[in-house]
This record gives sequence, structure tokens and C-alpha cells, in this order.
Amino acid sequence: MNKIKLTVLLVTFNAGLFSFTTLAADSTVLPSWNDSESRQNIIAFVDKVTDQSGPDYVPPAERIAVFDNDGTLWSEKPVYFQLLFAIDRVKALASGHPEWKTKQPFKAVLEDDMDALANSGEKGLLELVMTSHAGNTTDEFSRIVTDWLASARHPTTGKRYTGMVYQPMLELLDYLRSKGFKTYIVSGGGIEFMRPWVEAVYGVPPEQVIGSSIRTTFELRDGEPVLTRLPEINFIDDKAGKPVGINQHIGRRPIAAFGNSDGDLQMLQWTAAGEGRRLMAIVRHTDEKREWAYDRDSHVGKLDKALDHATANGWTVIDMKKDWRAIYPQVAQ
Repeated sequence: MNKIKLTVLLVTFNAGLFSFTTLAADSTVLPSWNDSESRQNIIAFVDKVTDQSGPDYVPPAERIAVFDNDGTLWSEKPVYFQLLFAIDRVKALASGHPEWKTKQPFKAVLEDDMDALANSGEKGLLELVMTSHAGNTTDEFSRIVTDWLASARHPTTGKRYTGMVYQPMLELLDYLRSKGFKTYIVSGGGIEFMRPWVEAVYGVPPEQVIGSSIRTTFELRDGEPVLTRLPEINFIDDKAGKPVGINQHIGRRPIAAFGNSDGDLQMLQWTAAGEGRRLMAIVRHTDEKREWAYDRDSHVGKLDKALDHATANGWTVIDMKKDWRAIYPQVAQ
């Protein structure tokens, strides 16, 4: 190789390296993130799939990114926030249900006996959610959720629940959308629990929310058409249900997926199995001072098999303590 060709190659290589380094260190990109490997992986991935001249280019229509909600976009301790909503709903409705004073799991809720509530198991918690979330129209339920979020406070932080969203993830959502991505929420939480507020908080419109649901039925009330919510399961959007929900609602396989627990593993696997460059990332809760530290032994947001899978397959593991300069927004949502 002659000196002229070698010089051109070196200049080209160095220019590309300088461009990547500058972008990764640019404080205007994901400013609440430290300049860590996780941040660099995300930026490098976005740079590759949006470079029209590169081999990994993905057209905008196919730039689908999916996000779990609980523990990925906002906190989830001491229990999922929707369960705290259900508990408050049971207490609000208790005067019309005297039988709840002696019937579990409602008795446990009314007596603030969290051990008894936990001992009711999945069946008891499901009954609690179904009963507290049904019996109203979709519009009525939306108003109930909105009012609750406006007034309720977290039991230990005292913050509004929408003030406990993760600032670095808000920046990530905005960054991806600025690069032509369409961002979806794919959560085990209730689809109609999330839809009233996610657009204002995350910038994700309600039609881009996939979640668990209960049955609804159409009826006329005093001549007005309404959708009534029934105490019956329609779809559980968790674990293996997540890729099913993605296929049903989106119709495209994502190229990027973000989760935090074993409940997200199948969504991450489904994303990874596609062709071309992919980004699979797990938010790991490691900050006991600014949030909570938990993973393998947690009853909420357990991260065990998915963490092993991430390590074995080279997925990005976002360490909250090391990678994030801030946890929550400075200004409450």
C-alpha cells in the first residue's frame, strides 16, 4: 500500500473515531447519563441504524423501540404502583361493601395488613385488582386514574407517582424519537391505567401503549354509547404475553427493547431474534440511596434469569448507581 492511500485511510479512520468520541461525550445527548459503556452502546446503536450510508441502516418506519414501564420508566417499590391504586380504590369503595370487612383479600386492605395481603397470593391480588378496576365505563375509569395520580403520594418518598419517573429514561425516549424512532410502552400493568397519563409524562401517545386488560363491553346507557369494564381478564401482557402483545398491536418486531426484570425476558429475546443490528438493555436497580437496590431475590421486579441471559449474550446492562447522574426529574411531574 503506498503512502498516499495509507494516509487517506488513517485520516478517514481517525475522523470517524473523532466523530464517535465527540458524540458519545456530547453533554447535550442524554445529559443525565454518565459517559459510561451503557450510554456509549446506546448512542453507537442509534448512530449505526440511522446512518443511511452504513450497512446497519434501518428505515424510520422500522425503528421500533419498546419499553417496560414498572421498574424501567418509573419506580416499582414497595409494590407496583397500580396495586397501591387498587388498595386506595378498595378503601374508597368499602362503605358500599360491608362484606369486605370479613372477606380476604379486602379485609387485609381495610386493616392495612400487608402480610395477609401478600399471603393471599396471585389469586387474591388479581381479585383485588379486578374488583377495584371494574364496574365503570372507560371514560369514568380514566378520570378516576387521573384524579388519583393528582392527589396520591408515595408511602415512603412522599412524591407524586408521576414524579418518580426516571429522568435518564425520559431523555432516552426523547433522544430516540429525535432520531426517527417510534416508542412504545409494553407493560404488565393495565393498559387503561397507563393511557390517561403516559403522553403527558413520557411523550408516548395512548395508542402506543400495550398492557394487560380486562374485558369491556359496548352498551347504551340512557341512549348514550359507552364501554363498560367487566371484572374478567382479557389479556395478561407479561412474560410470554409481551411478544404476543407486540405482534398484535404493532405488527413489527422491535429493534430496541428496554426492561428491568424476568417479566421482560421474552420481549428482549423476541427483539434479539430479529435480523440486523439490535439493542437489548436491562435497567438494573443498584442505587440503595437514591432509589432501591434489588435484583435476584426481590418479590417485585425480580431480575434473575434475564440478568444471566444479558450477561451471556452481551446485552447492555444499565447500572443505575454508576450510569445515571440523576434518578428523578428536578421538577415534579
